[in-house]
Amino acid sequence: MFKLKNLLFFVSVFSVGFLSSCGDDDNAPEDKTLNINISGLEDLGADYMYEGWLIVDGSPISTGLFSVDANGALSKTAFDVAGDDLDAATKFVVSIEPTQDSDPAPSAVKILGGDFSGNTSTLSIGDGAALGNDLTTAAGAYILATPTNGDGDAADERSGVWFLDPTAGPGPGLTLPTLPDGWAYEGWAVVGGTPVSTGTFTSVSGVDNAAIHSGMDSGPAYPGEDFLLNAPTGVTFPVDLREAAIVISIEPQPDNSAAPFLLKPLVGGVPADAEDHTLYSMDNNAGGTNPTGTVTR
Repeated sequence: MFKLKNLLFFVSVFSVGFLSSCGDDDNAPEDKTLNINISGLEDLGADYMYEGWLIVDGSPISTGLFSVDANGALSKTAFDVAGDDLDAATKFVVSIEPTQDSDPAPSAVKILGGDFSGNTSTLSIGDGAALGNDLTTAAGAYILATPTNGDGDAADERSGVWFLDPTAGPGPGLTLPTLPDGWAYEGWAVVGGTPVSTGTFTSVSGVDNAAIHSGMDSGPAYPGEDFLLNAPTGVTFPVDLREAAIVISIEPQPDNSAAPFLLKPLVGGVPADAEDHTLYSMDNNAGGTNPTGTVTR
């Protein structure tokens, strides 16, 4: 009798526990699948990755990390997300995060965003949660000159590029929107396939943050650089910039690459017969480099 009572007690407890456990599972949030389809992103190297975020009641919820290979293919395109969060999300955002990241919140470097309309979010850099502008109205011009070369050698005058308009007093040569935190503009001269930076900047009227190639004299209070000193490997200074390419890119901050980032809103080819101190315009290239995508739930 004693053994039978114990057996009945065990069966009773097991049954209650099993039913209780089944009830808990029935009440657990169900995961749903979020699918992302993005083109135009680039490989960030070993130190950084992309991360997706749902915005639910104004707060970010991570959907997971992904990388992009040299061909632009995403390492992952489907993510399991709590169904309640996915259903309630009003926006999707893509940020750039350190690979070793102890901060659970998104970084300031947000590259794509878009509101959900039904079950789809169309992503762009122009979304207010990303850069807030698609750069299609950006415009620019530059001159060739070497104002920091104190010896006045006219032969070097086509070895520097400055983003200013000499006919305006001088005035700024660039028309660019203010960038949000986490981003900065950078000027480049591409010489024989090698990009050489003129420095990063956030204002078109003011000096940029670098003058590592310029001479000893002061340059004008605009972004630009004389290519006279500290030439990078593969380039010899002074350099004749005729037939080079002049580029304005948008760079994440911090930036772990010595090459221009994928966002290149302005590009200009220096004419073969270019003269120094003459204003040359740049082409708007935003449509060719802006990443785009969609997210579906």
